[in-house]
Amino acid sequence: MSVFSKLKQFKDMRESAKKAQSILGAETVEGQGAWGKVKISMSGTFEVKAVTVDPALLGKQSELEAAIKDAANDGVKKVQMVLFRKRKELEGLK
Repeated sequence: MSVFSKLKQFKDMRESAKKAQSILGAETVEGQGAWGKVKISMSGTFEVKAVTVDPALLGKQSELEAAIKDAANDGVKKVQMVLFRKRKELEGLK
């Protein structure tokens, strides 16, 4: 394999990664904790867009901390499912 073909292959991979990041950035999931009292909106690139907390949890620090952790973990799991689904879709296009 020549140097030029390797450079082209690298360029193609980089363009593919940029396209995937753009597609995933447009996806949004919502993770929940404490039975929906804490919600975290997250992009497909794991960027937290918003956090919503039910006022009933504001005086209960340990419950609130656990609920935020649960909501973040739930969001991450959902993003992973989106990644898996999008990867399958992109592989199907080849």
